[in-house]
Amino acid sequence: MDILIRSIKFPIVFDVDKLKSDLSKIMNKKWVAHYNTNDYSGKWTSVALMSTDGKSDTIFALPNTDDAIKETEILDSCTYFKEILDGFLFEKTAVRLLQLAVGAEIKPHSDHCLGYEDGSFRLHIPIITNPDVEFILDGKRLIMGEGECWYIDANFEHSVANRGNQDRIHLVIDGVRNEWTDALFYKEAEEDQFKKPAVVLKKEEKELMIAQLRLLNTPIANELIKNLEL
Repeated sequence: MDILIRSIKFPIVFDVDKLKSDLSKIMNKKWVAHYNTNDYSGKWTSVALMSTDGKSDTIFALPNTDDAIKETEILDSCTYFKEILDGFLFEKTAVRLLQLAVGAEIKPHSDHCLGYEDGSFRLHIPIITNPDVEFILDGKRLIMGEGECWYIDANFEHSVANRGNQDRIHLVIDGVRNEWTDALFYKEAEEDQFKKPAVVLKKEEKELMIAQLRLLNTPIANELIKNLEL
């Protein structure tokens, strides 16, 4: 049975007025169209608060990058956003504001290596939203309120449709798992619920894999054969 946690609403609430105050300072900045153009219809734009080159129009989210990210020029004036980020004691790999316009839809898709079980994760803090935003994660609708803090396992299929009359804007933070985050997550669920279930191979699949490894005839391949035959 797959017991992986799909989402968590953390018992953390941020000041909505302060969030919107910081947001108002950058609404007139350059918001960049999201790069996954095949994954959405309508207007979906972003601005980076932290990025690999320190530029606000570098909106790529790369969970497995070795490059440390830097604060962008936009974050300088956003004291509350900075306070929130400083309070999260983990390495960030991307920090962005994501704006989904009225009538826009993000099509069902899955991201790569963005579940806590992978050692990386994504947090959502809604700043502006409305009751007619439909966020579907693994077939279940999530209703995320302004100022709340949510973990989303983006490895599972998800989609978003803004059917309301107000643009939706989230602060989205990608980070790397550590002891501090383990303590945070394990308060909400058991440790085993953040581990991938062991893959069970069918007999035919195992025999085919062993045959292919024997052809390689390397020390590593032979060790894998031993483990498969146990």
